[in-house]
Amino acid sequence: MKWSYWKAVVRYGHVGKRKEISVARYLVMPEHSTMIDVMNVINEMPGTKNRAVLSLRKVDVAEYLEGRRAEKENFFLQRLFDVQQAQ
Repeated sequence: MKWSYWKAVVRYGHVGKRKEISVARYLVMPEHSTMIDVMNVINEMPGTKNRAVLSLRKVDVAEYLEGRRAEKENFFLQRLFDVQQAQ
C-alpha cells in the first residue's frame, strides 16, 4: 500500500477560557486520501476545536519524519497524550 503524508496546523482547546493553541501535526494516510478525508480525521482527534484545521498541505517523507520527531518534543502534545493514556 502506498501512503500520502500531510502537515496540518490544528487548533486545540482546553487551555483556558476562550483560549486555544495551534500545533503542527503530521499525518500519514492512504495515497488516494483527499484533503476532506484528512480534515475528517483531524476533527475526530480529542481536544480539537470546531473548524480545527488552520492549514493543510501534502509533504514528502523526509518532512513528515522530521515533523514527527518535533511532535514528540512538543510539551502540549506530550501532556495531551499523557492525559489520554491515563483515562
